[in-house]
Order: sequence, then structure tokens, then C-alpha cells
Amino acid sequence: PSTLRRVLDDCFCDVESIDIFNNLKIYPRIRKLTERDYFRYYRVNLKRPCPFWPDDGHCSIKDCHVEPCPEVSHVIKNPSCVQYSQAANTMSDVVECQQAKELGAINSTLSNQSKEAFADWARHDDAQDHFCELDDETSPDAEYVDLLLNPERYTGYKGPSAWRVWNSIYEENCFNCYRQTRLNSLCLEKRVFYRLISGLHSSINIHLCAEYLLDEGWGRSVWGPNVQEFRQRFDMAETKGEGTRRLKNLYFLYLIELRALYKVAPYFERAIVNLYTGNAQEDGETKDLLLHIFNEIKAFPMHFDEKSMFAGHKLEAKTLKEEFRLHFKNISRIMDCVGCSKCRLWGKLQTQGLGTALKILFSEKEIKNLPEHSPSKGFQLTRQEIVALMNGFGRLSTSIYQLHHFRQLWKEKR
Repeated sequence: PSTLRRVLDDCFCDVESIDIFNNLKIYPRIRKLTERDYFRYYRVNLKRPCPFWPDDGHCSIKDCHVEPCPEVSHVIKNPSCVQYSQAANTMSDVVECQQAKELGAINSTLSNQSKEAFADWARHDDAQDHFCELDDETSPDAEYVDLLLNPERYTGYKGPSAWRVWNSIYEENCFNCYRQTRLNSLCLEKRVFYRLISGLHSSINIHLCAEYLLDEGWGRSVWGPNVQEFRQRFDMAETKGEGTRRLKNLYFLYLIELRALYKVAPYFERAIVNLYTGNAQEDGETKDLLLHIFNEIKAFPMHFDEKSMFAGHKLEAKTLKEEFRLHFKNISRIMDCVGCSKCRLWGKLQTQGLGTALKILFSEKEIKNLPEHSPSKGFQLTRQEIVALMNGFGRLSTSIYQLHHFRQLWKEKR
């Protein structure tokens, strides 16, 4: 991690300044915000079938019999992919697989009061021009999930879908830019796209390393930081230098979403915007906290300058922007192929959060022309997009905060 303390590519920012800003000013506030009622409930359909390959529906454990994987793309080195055989179906293996399935299951506990309120919340939504493949919120399979009861962490699931999902994302949706030599020759837009996906992948991996399943003994699961797992994913020696680039992309993604929040602040600053839950005092306190975060973001001096993106010839820029949007929309569909329910939940939420950030960055003119006292037809955010945007950024903020913790643990183990 010490090798990160340098200026990041494609922007004039340094890691140390971002660490101080995030860990001292943003992380404590974004954590409080995402615990408020408006932001803790997310409506999602976790039963949508994978549109690209048959759902594997399995889990993998350390004692399962596995066969070698066929030769795969160099996009993801040493993938922990597995293939299943009849030898895995012993009684002890079935029990352990069932335990892994339970760890990855969604806690759908909701109070009756919350259920009654959700129908009222739905009246406050409107939408347009999505970067993500949105769930049909009217579907009987869509349900509200309490994010605080379903934290993002390593659940014990090791099925092949995790590898297959990221392999598909990199190979089919990153403009064939996964080789570093090829990446350097790309235009800014395509290079940015790759770095966003890599940064999201890195952030998710940090969450899994920080909340790793350490012990399942005595009927009680224990999660905590796994330094060895972190080193395997990010240490320069372990990853042949790839780890540093992955972490730099995490910071890059953080700056992109930070810039989107800076841009969208005027939307929320209008008196007409109410973070509605039906409790006026709760709603007012939630909006005050959100505006406080926006004020901190405005004071940060090192924002990413998105004006250079899609700034060339109008027709070419429009075509590239649409290609950019469709690639990202396809990635959000791939998240329906994640086998673990909790992983699918957080993958879909963070993908929608990033898609909402991109929608904001590409709607600057519409945001500037927002009327103060009436709804705008040119730019709207649904409640789902707002919840995903702030929780997605909260996950990035948490990743950077957890990086500081891993640095300390790393030093102690030396």
C-alpha cells in the first residue's frame, strides 16, 4: 500500500490527501447517513434469472472434489473457479454446502410498520435515461431489503459464478482493454470505463477481505479482517504489481463518484426535494446530514474533471457515450448471474450506484436548469437511484477506510 502514495493517473490527486479527507470527514458522516431509514431499505429483485448462462445454483467448499478448469483468459489470473462432480455429494459436504447457502441467504425481516410505509414511498418516484438495467419494482419478486441486516461480507460461497461474472465483465464489456499495454493506448473514455470497473472490483474485494468468515464454530459465525487474503489480492509481490494498479483504480472510482455528488448537490439543495419516509423530523434530519456531506465535498480541492470526456466531434462523442452507456447497462444485467444472494444484492446496488453517478455526470446542463419550486422533466432521480448512489459511495468510502486498517495490521505482522 505504501507504493500508492503518488499522483493518480488521469487526475491531479494524491492518495494521502484522499485518505485524510475520506477517513476524517466523509466516512463517519456517510456511515451515519446510510443507517437512516430512507437509505437502509433497498427494493431489489434477487430472483431474476441469469440472461447469459444457466444458473449454477451451487456452493463450493474446501472438501468438495474439484477438477481442473479449462484454460481461460488472462484477464483474471489464477481464478478460483471450480467444477462439480458426483464425488462432492457426500453427506458432510451437503451439510457444509447448506451452511454456506444459509450464510449467503438474505435476511428479509421487516417490521409491519415498514411494510406499510413502502407503498407510500413509491408515489415519490420518477425516472429517465438509465445507465443500469433496473429491476421492475412492480414485479411480485421485487422486495425491500434492510441493508443493515444484510451486510456485505465474505459468506463462504465459492461457486463458479463469481469468477464467471467478472471474467464476462472484463472480456465483453471493457472494450478489450484489459491488457496494460492496450489500456495505455486507449482514449480517455475507454480507459476511464475500464478503471471504473476495476475500481469497483477492488472495492468489493476489500469488503470481503475486511469482513471475512473466520470461524463457524459452536453455531456462531465470526467475521473479521483477513490480512493474508488481502495480500493475495493486492500485495505487489503476490500479484506481480497488479495489486497497486487495482488500488489506484479504487481511488479513481472514488473521485468519479465524489465528482458526481458534487454535481448533483443542487438537485438536493432545492426545498422541493424531500427524502420522504413519512416521519417529518426524521426526514429533515436525514436531509440536513446529506447536505452537510455535500458541503464537505464542495470544499475538497481535488475533483476529477469530466469535461474532457466525450468532448470531441459531436457525432463521434454521442456514439461513444451511447456505447459507454450500453456496456455499463450490460454489466448491471450480468449481476443477475451472481450465485450468492447477498453478493448479488450488493453487486446490483453498487452497480446501480455507479450507473447513477454516470447519469449525473452526463446531465450537467439539465441539473443546472432545474427549477427551484417545481419538479423537473429534464432530470429526475428515483428513490432507488438515490439509495444506490449514496450506499454505493458509502461502500467506496468504507473501502478506503478499511485500507488504512489493513496498513496497520500489515505493519504489525511484519
